[in-house]
Amino acid sequence: MAKRRNLKRRMRGSFNFLYKLLSMFLICGAIIAAITLFFRVKTIEISGQERYTEQEIREVCGIQLEDNLFLLNKYEVAGGMIEALPYVEEIRINRKLPSTIVIEVRECEEPLSLVQDGYTWLISPIGKIVDRVAVDEAEHYASISGCQLLAPAVGTQMAFATEYTDRRTALLDLIASLREMEMIGQLDGIRLDDREVIRMDYAGRFTVTIPYEADFDYKLRFLREALAQDAIQDNMTGTFDMTRDDGRVNFIQNVR
Repeated sequence: MAKRRNLKRRMRGSFNFLYKLLSMFLICGAIIAAITLFFRVKTIEISGQERYTEQEIREVCGIQLEDNLFLLNKYEVAGGMIEALPYVEEIRINRKLPSTIVIEVRECEEPLSLVQDGYTWLISPIGKIVDRVAVDEAEHYASISGCQLLAPAVGTQMAFATEYTDRRTALLDLIASLREMEMIGQLDGIRLDDREVIRMDYAGRFTVTIPYEADFDYKLRFLREALAQDAIQDNMTGTFDMTRDDGRVNFIQNVR
């Protein structure tokens, strides 16, 4: 009798397990069916673009009305758009239930120029080559000099020869700091021809020397404070030497 009762318990336990498992599959199936049938793209909202038209963004993204909202791989779509639209630095794609895809575009607003091979290559602050224009257009942009691009092509990341990798890293870090501190608008050029220091032309009348390995956020804060001092008058030109480890800024005024 005891054996029969134990057998019945085991059978009842197995039945309960199978029942729960079947119920779980049915629930998952219902959820998948609902997602597949009901969450369809009805609207595509696009914002942030200036250089590209909304129609160009729509065509490049490849998202079609009635596409499934949840089966859409938004990271793959964003990556394809960044590759196809050189001036685009960042794409954010979000789902807004029940039927909307929201695409936020961030374009390169302040490219820098590098003249090479008879062209001006325009480079975004994150190091992406966004355009190739005539040499005489370089004057409209802050310049990068003292380096050579390897196999430059629009839409790719700029590359330097292996021995200049550290300079590339420092260049991008400096530009990122200038951008973060809203100082990039006053940048005239960055020179990488010296192995020891970066020379930055700034505000139309100053040269700033900074070591490649410097903490650029830290150095730029000191530079901004120095520029705000009454001692730096509007008619002055000169060099800010920021190579000291103690953070002090040495201003060497040009003598006319």
